[in-house]
Amino acid sequence: MISIKPAHAATLPSREAPGYRRGLVFAGLLLLLVLGLGLGVSQGAVRLSGLEVLGAVLGLHENPIVTELRLPRVLGAMLVGAALGLAGAAFQGLFRNPLADPYLMGSAAGAALGITLAVSWLGSFSGTFAQHAVFASVPASATLFGFLGAVLAVALTLLLSGGASRTHDLILAGVVVGSVLVSLTSYLMLQDADRVRAVFAYTLGSLAFVNRDGVGSLALYLLFTLPLFLLLGRTLNALNLGEETARSLGLPLGQIKLLIIGAVTLLTASAVAQAGIIGFVGLVAPHLLRRLIGGDYRYLLPASALGGAVLLVFADLLARTLIAPGELPVGILTTLLGGPFFLYLLWRGRRV
Repeated sequence: MISIKPAHAATLPSREAPGYRRGLVFAGLLLLLVLGLGLGVSQGAVRLSGLEVLGAVLGLHENPIVTELRLPRVLGAMLVGAALGLAGAAFQGLFRNPLADPYLMGSAAGAALGITLAVSWLGSFSGTFAQHAVFASVPASATLFGFLGAVLAVALTLLLSGGASRTHDLILAGVVVGSVLVSLTSYLMLQDADRVRAVFAYTLGSLAFVNRDGVGSLALYLLFTLPLFLLLGRTLNALNLGEETARSLGLPLGQIKLLIIGAVTLLTASAVAQAGIIGFVGLVAPHLLRRLIGGDYRYLLPASALGGAVLLVFADLLARTLIAPGELPVGILTTLLGGPFFLYLLWRGRRV
């Protein structure tokens, strides 16, 4: 005869362990984020002490390097990384595909086309800009074009796929839309060869683009969408059991999918418009956190946001310090990290 008490006692630790582990992971991510922000502001071509940074942040003395350059940049890295990590986790849950990322529906290609149009038609960037690998800030007109380009690309994907209810068609339509928009972008770049390098720098991604206004807009979008995703955590859990199961629970899948796609598009468009195309953050962060805390989206979504923020803050720190006083586009570093990780996922999937 099986004893009930020992069985219950045996299962109790396994129930308690995930919560304890999640707490440690969240605490570790917060500590890493604070460390990354501190190093990001103090380290660079000109190194600053902690006291100099603290005094400038508190307004005790003026230091434009801190307040005008580095602080907006590291805060931008944190917010862009959080947006991409959150968006990637949401799309992986929505499409039930571990290889889904925030750019799946053509938003990156649309943003690149929008920026290219701003460069070619409005002359938003000066000739001096084209001589640099990265640029100090994106003019408001170019940022707006990038945002609108990303939103319109996703809208076109939805239109071509016949709506959000057909998941497989959504993915195929996103691939087609992205390919067409990339071709249009390449054509426009060739028509304005003097500015090709400027647009190319944007497609590589850089946090040097972010200014104070950009930080404010990114924070606003995250404050608007993060509570929504937290409310949708249980819904994504149900979707991962299959659409039929989700429907049997009475969930309006069509409306929910549109809501998630709209929120992800808002986050992705704002991130790409401010920082260019930074790849793999939205793919790597959710995967690493899923291994540490499990697949419950009530916890995975905020953890992915924190993980994306940590990943991009440290990646940007490396981009600014590896070849100081010069710097690398941060998108190159995230690709060097994410590319092998993506190949590992494919290799592991074939072995399962």
